[in-house]
Amino acid sequence: MAGEAPNQLGTYLRDRRTRLDPAAFGFGGGRRRTPGLRREEVASRANISATWYTWLEQGRGGAPSADVLDRIAKGLMLTDPEREHLYMLGLGRLPEARYQPVDGITPRLQRVLDGMVLSPAIIKTAMWDVVGWNRAAAVLLTDYAELPREGRNILRLMFGSADVRSRNEDWDSIARFVVGAFRADVARAGATTSAAVTTLVAELCRTSPEFDALWQDNDVVAYGEGVKRIHHPDAGLLAMEFSSFAVEGRPELGMIIYNPAAPEDAERLRTLLDVHGD
Repeated sequence: MAGEAPNQLGTYLRDRRTRLDPAAFGFGGGRRRTPGLRREEVASRANISATWYTWLEQGRGGAPSADVLDRIAKGLMLTDPEREHLYMLGLGRLPEARYQPVDGITPRLQRVLDGMVLSPAIIKTAMWDVVGWNRAAAVLLTDYAELPREGRNILRLMFGSADVRSRNEDWDSIARFVVGAFRADVARAGATTSAAVTTLVAELCRTSPEFDALWQDNDVVAYGEGVKRIHHPDAGLLAMEFSSFAVEGRPELGMIIYNPAAPEDAERLRTLLDVHGD
């Protein structure tokens, strides 16, 4: 009818299902009048009624639930960005975050890190596991390559390494900041109650009374930007500005880049990197 709002959800669903190959899902039936899966086939894959799915494509029946959208997303083999778009069309909001463990980064992302020769940079997960770093970060911060995978966690290093503790000029303030930012990150990633987070928190509370006290304070902070002062055994005290960035297409990852706060800090860092050259 004239003046009716377009059924964007139905249009999107039809577009996605017509792009799928029925044979790839075991659906036969010979020649089809239209490409892609039939409505009843999508409904079967999503474990919902064919009538209800038809209504969604026709713009009838009201707003679907998050559970229905998730089932349809799986049935249509949607990517994460496509699933987010489906939620925006169906419910006007993004889906709740789903935590996904990360083992490493792509070669392309590693090349981005390596391109920042004079800027120490790392990539961390919502669990604050360091999964990517450049040579400058290895020299100034920690040589993560020498650590076992489980030892590359920033919280384990902050609260369990005497060397890391001695390198941070204002350790108490940094430790409080890190715990509050970690709490915010795991909540944003939907990982607060995940087994990995609860195990890590229990371990740190058991081994570090300082972490236990900070965790009980329930502080939450945003990890944006600031200045970190680092004592390096060879270069002395360096003031480093840091900025944090989200990794496009990888919401579970964050990049932290450090830059010298003053010309003298830049000169110390450059000399340090020359001394520790390959």
